[in-house]
Amino acid sequence: MPPVGEVAAAEARSGMVLGGGAAAAAVGGGEDAVVMQVAGAEGQDSVITINCPDQAGLGCDLCRTILEFGLRITRGDVSTDGQWCFVVFWVVPRTPSIKVRWANLKNRLMSMCPSNYPMTFYPEITQPGPSQFYLLKLFSADRKGLLHDVTHILSELELIIHRVKVSTTPDGRVIDLFFITDGMELLHTKERQEETCSMLIATLGPSISCEILLAEGFQQGFSSLPPTISEELFRLELADGDNCSRSICAEMKRMQKATINFDNTLSPAHTLLQINCADQKGLLYDILRTMKDCSIQVTYGRFWSDKKGFREVDLFIKQADGKKIIDPEKQDVLSSRLRSEMLHPLRVMIVNRGPDVELLVANPVELSGKGRPRVFYDATFALKALGICIFSAEIGRQAASERQWEVYRFLLDDSSEFPLSNSLVNRNRIVDRVRKTLLGCYN
Repeated sequence: MPPVGEVAAAEARSGMVLGGGAAAAAVGGGEDAVVMQVAGAEGQDSVITINCPDQAGLGCDLCRTILEFGLRITRGDVSTDGQWCFVVFWVVPRTPSIKVRWANLKNRLMSMCPSNYPMTFYPEITQPGPSQFYLLKLFSADRKGLLHDVTHILSELELIIHRVKVSTTPDGRVIDLFFITDGMELLHTKERQEETCSMLIATLGPSISCEILLAEGFQQGFSSLPPTISEELFRLELADGDNCSRSICAEMKRMQKATINFDNTLSPAHTLLQINCADQKGLLYDILRTMKDCSIQVTYGRFWSDKKGFREVDLFIKQADGKKIIDPEKQDVLSSRLRSEMLHPLRVMIVNRGPDVELLVANPVELSGKGRPRVFYDATFALKALGICIFSAEIGRQAASERQWEVYRFLLDDSSEFPLSNSLVNRNRIVDRVRKTLLGCYN
């Protein structure tokens, strides 16, 4: 990657390049706004190029969708003149088992591009409206890993889980209620509903029965945690607790090795923000999500990972009023927010719920109201890997620390193979495994 001086020079030229050549190529040439070069072999990077009109928060939205499809961004290059943007992402699947539907990903990214293209060249691009919510009812016999297996299938089908209610009956049957939206916006059709149920039955067995209904008047549920638990889960600064496992503490210390610097000398119009921190799943999304929520504009940026597992990010930014960030107090506020969002994007803890044991996972919600992708998928994957059965599960939202959080609650079965009631070691193993899976250490 080029040194900062070359990046600054490129930033200074970006207005001229994007104001003419890139826009002309996209419109005059009649090319797609999203171009994909899929890797020919496992382990190689695929390249996603996006060339379209710009809008506030577009980079965050693109990263969120890429994360939703199970991809990791290894490198990136972003340029904009405020009207047109040119974005290149180098991506790889998180694991070889992930089957990426590249055509569907392209369509999703195309639908996110602003719709002010000349219709002569882009008749198929329309700005998506609000998604319709549906209720998926699933009835089956209980078994270990069932919830994750269902979640995996829904993820492959691009069905997004917004709320779930899972309960187990005394006779060992499971009733799963998933409130979902369709990334393909086709779940209103009989064919799409039949495809969903057929895939669930074919994968999970003929004893499964399912039904899909329109969820009229659906509203996101809200969690109500006890004040003491809420305070611990949502506190702004997380410290190494005396009861955390060595691997958790070591991982937290590694994540805390982050440097954030501001430089106002390299560009006459922008502040250079330099970040060096440990790499993890969704890091770029967390950074751009913070910029979006703080109304910070990114004009030019590059990000890449070194061989030691650390990520370097250079962003040329400015405030919503078009001015540089010179005030030290404003720099401190943004730096503090970035540290919180990068170092602790997810909160994980285990608590007692009466005689039972409950796993809590929480992540901040964007100001736009969107939650983080694949959290439910990763949490259930980690529990399945440990062989732990989930008695019930819920997704809700809670206001805390002057923001809204998405809260995942899993009531865990206590078994002789993996006792939880009086085993601090096993509880720490669960927190360790879930947290590392969410951050990309386990997949």
